[in-house]
Amino acid sequence: MLIVAGEALIDMTPTTLNGATAYIPHPGGSPYNVALGAGRLGIPTAFLGRISRDGFGQLLKRHLAASKASLEYVKEGPELTTLALVTPSESGEFFSFYCENTADRLLYPEDLPATLPSQAALHFGSYSLVLEPAASSLELLMRREARRRLISLDPNVRPFLIPNKDAYLERLLGWLEQADLVKVSQADLEWLYPGKHLEDIAREWQQQGPVLVIVTRGGQGAFAVKDQAIVHVRAPQVQVVDTVGAGDAFMSGTLSWLWQHGAWSRAGLHSLHSDQLEALLNFAARVAAITCTRAGANPPWREELE
Repeated sequence: MLIVAGEALIDMTPTTLNGATAYIPHPGGSPYNVALGAGRLGIPTAFLGRISRDGFGQLLKRHLAASKASLEYVKEGPELTTLALVTPSESGEFFSFYCENTADRLLYPEDLPATLPSQAALHFGSYSLVLEPAASSLELLMRREARRRLISLDPNVRPFLIPNKDAYLERLLGWLEQADLVKVSQADLEWLYPGKHLEDIAREWQQQGPVLVIVTRGGQGAFAVKDQAIVHVRAPQVQVVDTVGAGDAFMSGTLSWLWQHGAWSRAGLHSLHSDQLEALLNFAARVAAITCTRAGANPPWREELE
């Protein structure tokens, strides 16, 4: 199975109502979206995190369950749910986070499961690895389980929440040492390493520990770096409604493809050849493209891809 660890929040997405801007609440959070997408694509999936008992928290739980994701590793708390205000821009979306003392960031080591199923993979990402105390709790879980099972990572960088870039980069290198699979966006890399070539960064990251590093480039497609091979694919052309959750959908598509094709381990990643990497990227890009055709993080079901 896949266990996705991290934040669950509400994206407040803008729309126009009677000539004024209104905001519609959509379940979200990068790891939450990955769990949602993986469940819809047929992977046995569970979400690991802390969710509020408030109305938004109950919405988050119902949405997970409806998408076939297990709540087995969910902890509940009385604190409020984090809100992310989505502001569209020419370069995509900008998120403002309202997350002080909210439920999702108050995950402690004692909230972690003592053991996990032997064949389970773990996915981590986004601001849950930045904001304390959840960040240290999840790093503890990552270190404990590294090399015992497939570990995937999507940093999904949120500059608004990173006061010290150098400290973040140092912490990021520690995550790379634990991860087997990393997916990162072009926007993330350009903020982290301005002026550096994307393929060079991906190669440097792979040398830190991951078997496979995937870089997504929005409408320009994606590429994967493994050993000495670099495989590029183009993005499907679709009518974009918004891009919220597209990167998370790509991640869930990547994990789904690996699960379906028996590459659910570090050894499995090592065994992939270039044709398989191209098929993986095309599948994940298709999942992301469909997500872009509708509002909010609303990834497709397996039936829609068939």
